[in-house]
Amino acid sequence: MIKKLSIILLLILITSCTPTEKACTADLDCAPSACCHPNDAVNKQNAPDCRGVLCTLECTPETLDCGQGQLKCISGECKVVLK
Repeated sequence: MIKKLSIILLLILITSCTPTEKACTADLDCAPSACCHPNDAVNKQNAPDCRGVLCTLECTPETLDCGQGQLKCISGECKVVLK
């Protein structure tokens, strides 16, 4: 019984520490946090509207530009994982 309670409390702690705008259950729940040269991720509901935004074509280091990273759901939080 104590082991089950400990697991439940740990899960509550993990999910309560995740900001709502970054919460996810799968990689597909995540989106870039910025229209241009994103280096962070949010869930799709909190992604910026990038319609009509023009970005430079440069490959800014340590961003998602040019395939330098991927969007991942890690421990219930959207993150950018750089290669």
